[in-house]
Amino acid sequence: MIGIKRTYTRELKASSKEVVVKGWVHDVRLMGGISFVLLRDMDGIVQVTAHKKNAEPELLKQIAGLHNEDVIAVKGVVQKTSKTKSGIEIAPKEIVKLNPSEPVLPLDPRKVTKAHLDTRLDWRVLDLRSPENMAVFKIQSMLMLAMEEFLSKNKFLKVFTPSLIGGISEGGSEVFPVVYFNKQVFLRQDPQLHRELLIAAGFERIFETGPSWRAEKSHTVRHMTEHRTIAAEIAFIDDEHDVISVEENMVVYALDKVSKDCKEQLDLLGKTITIPKPPFPELQFPKVYDILEELGKPIQKGEDLNREAEEALGEYVKDKFKSEFFFVNRFPSEVKPFYVMRVDSEPKWARSIDLMFKGMELSSGGQREHRYEKLVSQAKEKELDLESVKWFTEVFKYGVPSMGGFSLGIERFTMKLLDMENVREATLFPRDPERILP
Repeated sequence: MIGIKRTYTRELKASSKEVVVKGWVHDVRLMGGISFVLLRDMDGIVQVTAHKKNAEPELLKQIAGLHNEDVIAVKGVVQKTSKTKSGIEIAPKEIVKLNPSEPVLPLDPRKVTKAHLDTRLDWRVLDLRSPENMAVFKIQSMLMLAMEEFLSKNKFLKVFTPSLIGGISEGGSEVFPVVYFNKQVFLRQDPQLHRELLIAAGFERIFETGPSWRAEKSHTVRHMTEHRTIAAEIAFIDDEHDVISVEENMVVYALDKVSKDCKEQLDLLGKTITIPKPPFPELQFPKVYDILEELGKPIQKGEDLNREAEEALGEYVKDKFKSEFFFVNRFPSEVKPFYVMRVDSEPKWARSIDLMFKGMELSSGGQREHRYEKLVSQAKEKELDLESVKWFTEVFKYGVPSMGGFSLGIERFTMKLLDMENVREATLFPRDPERILP
């Protein structure tokens, strides 16, 4: 019976010592005098090679009885070979089937047989077993670790804000109601207001990661009803450009780390990362309307950007500034929430920033309104019930510094970085108007 401590495929080196590897059968090939098993674990794939001339008949019989996705353990010796990409293979002495798979699979993790996205999501667990998908989420994990590392190094505290809120934070009806004992509450659209309250509490520099929910019946390649963000908030800023500086340097830091630490995964996906140089280009309203007019993608003045406009601006910046990243600033205040600071000299424009990447919005942010009178005035203008936001606004009577921040979508960042067609491919278990399982 196998009893040696398990070794992962990444740790394998040619030697005369016995090792035990465990994982899934990625493929089985019976070729006359040689039997091959490709064993897959979370680190990669190793070839197990049994030669008929020197392998026990029982071992060969076991290999012949294996099916793709059986869970197995293999004891053997790692040997050098010129016939595998890794330069090694395992000569097996013992194989144990730990748990069998049904021989007919609803989806092929090898991707030999292509499947539609809906089928892949229906059988997401099998879909995620592919080495390519493992690479995607290793890259996503490194992105997150690197962004958190950057913020931690710059004195940001990691915090956690509520997912359940007693009122609507941004106005509108795009919220999911939840039964909370004997009353109705909501899943957060964005914990923006609670982050501001922490700044008011004196935390000064904070960040958090977590989910948010929007009850949008959107059926697009970039929208989901549940998404995850990394968000930061900073006190004592001069204006929204202090926020821009933090965000762009965080992005550069993260991409540099991914390019260095995820080379194997990037190679598997056939992707290279170009590290942008700050400062990123910045486009401001109302000039944005003129640019879009020139590009033949006009939108009415006072309106927000649509998808076509974002994509057109992305091509414009790439051509003019040789950059895939850029910021859009000074959005019309009419389309922004009540807590966004406006330009005092031109209140029709807000100190609101979006980070764009390859023609798609990755984040929104900017400077927040910290002056009580203006905050309440803007809430009235947005026709909000002042009593319903009093839990938030009243604090601003008691000495709150200037502040600003951003919230960056993790799945969208992964999607655009790896040139995926649909944000659901960059989400482990996506949620949209039709999909709530698995």
